Amino acid sequence: MTDTSGSAGSRASAEAAVLSYDEALRAIAERGRYGIRLGLGRTRALLKALGDPQHEVRGALVTGTNGKGSVLALAAAAARAAGLRVGATPKPHLVTYRERLQLNGRPVDATTFARLVGEVLPFADRIARRHGEPTEFELLSAVVFRWFAEVRPDVALVEVGLGGRLDATNVWDGGVAAITNVDLDHMDRLGSTIAAIAREKAAIIERGDHAVTAATGDALTVIRRRARRLGVPLVEVAAPPILGWDRDGLDVDLPRLGPTRIGLRGRHQAINAATAHAILDALGAAGIADVPDEARRRGFAAATWPGRLELIDRGGQSILLDGAHNPAGAAALATALEDLRPHLGRRGPHPLEPLTVLTAVAADKDVAGIVAALAGSPALEMATILCTQFDDPRALPAALLAAAWSRAGAPTHQVEAVPDWREGLARALDTASGTIIVTGSLYLVGAIRALLVDDPDLADPLT
Repeated sequence: MTDTSGSAGSRASAEAAVLSYDEALRAIAERGRYGIRLGLGRTRALLKALGDPQHEVRGALVTGTNGKGSVLALAAAAARAAGLRVGATPKPHLVTYRERLQLNGRPVDATTFARLVGEVLPFADRIARRHGEPTEFELLSAVVFRWFAEVRPDVALVEVGLGGRLDATNVWDGGVAAITNVDLDHMDRLGSTIAAIAREKAAIIERGDHAVTAATGDALTVIRRRARRLGVPLVEVAAPPILGWDRDGLDVDLPRLGPTRIGLRGRHQAINAATAHAILDALGAAGIADVPDEARRRGFAAATWPGRLELIDRGGQSILLDGAHNPAGAAALATALEDLRPHLGRRGPHPLEPLTVLTAVAADKDVAGIVAALAGSPALEMATILCTQFDDPRALPAALLAAAWSRAGAPTHQVEAVPDWREGLARALDTASGTIIVTGSLYLVGAIRALLVDDPDLADPLT
């Protein structure tokens, strides 16, 4: 790898804005006014001005409708168990932007984050005159790759933000391209059919890559065509047999590994584990990183993924956090609730007390599809549904979400609109006799997790 301390690095240091952490956050938030603008021109120009730091690291770029974060969490845990230094970019963040820059499972510290933002901002302003203002996500992508060039992880695991072809992360070709699955989501930007969305995601496969996918049907046809045209070897992942599950994870029979413990909940994690396993094989085949089988077993068993079927305890009260924000994710949660139902306890001894659901969704999501997937779950037949909204203009009003649940067949006396999510959480904690399910939006899950989980790594400096 080349040294990044030369001219580009020196220019960035010389021009850097010296920012406090709060000032860095405000600068990023200010970029939010530019919205989501797909395209690679601004990010390429920004990274070129920074000396193309993305070329200093290799690894896997992962896209897909669902499962990206779980796959990253599993692959990263296995690579760490092998003694590798692992850079990862899970997104979106739950509590702090710093979660998007991780080394060995820990987010970047606040001082370094502020410095990196200060170094990138002047270049963002410079390229804006010709290419337009970089968005929040584009700025953060540049920050990620600049940091990776500094810390030099042995392997990088980068999650695509939206789609693939025009996502800012697609300026990077790490050597391995992975597509978890393809379903209908973000149809206003990616296309109205599975095949159209698959074409957007398949575009992360570049000549010279090793590719992995767990997609099926029309999506797999599109991905095969892309890989074949570019002469890229493609590994097609099938769901492995599930040997059993319990309150804390599941056991699957993975190729070559045999019976393997997975430390993530939900039967959908079987295919995610198989995909992570295939990505690790691809990293080895590409000469990027070697993760022995025993390290994979240890890593998969130890893997965690906050906010995704994460079960926490608060004074004897079980709370399940899951950011199911599209119909496929909601269907996976519904299935998981049925599987976990016998294992979900309460303050008392009986595990089958009615559940309480605290839910919020963004107005631009498929609200009807999400609600229908959850409302049809037998596990929620007697549940109390508290509909709320998170602190963002994109949030669907609580009353409209409650109406969607009623239209889906939930009895009126079981559904209540509580516009203030803090009041909704307090109501759930005070009245729930069984487990509380927090779902529908990662914004809601993140806000509630920040209140309930004391995680020093995610605590931002006090202002």
